[in-house]
Amino acid sequence: MAVCDIVISERFKRDLRLSHKRGCNIGKLKLVIQKLASGEALPPRCRDRELSKRYKDFRECHIEPDWILVYRLEVGKRLLFLFRHGTHDDIF
Repeated sequence: MAVCDIVISERFKRDLRLSHKRGCNIGKLKLVIQKLASGEALPPRCRDRELSKRYKDFRECHIEPDWILVYRLEVGKRLLFLFRHGTHDDIF
């Protein structure tokens, strides 16, 4: 798959500021985003999966055990939509 265009939600931007304050390793987040955008498979430790209910069109993957990324990949449009990231308590 070709490289996807990345669309970032305002909520994702707020989450990013919070992650900076918490001292999270943003490099790990960037690495996962790069893999998703380029169509590479994520390692099993990321536990990539589909979500349900109010997030039914989205997927989640783990950056760290309690740090997740919620995203939507639209392959036909070559879009990667970054919706949220943070702890499970932050998002759910």
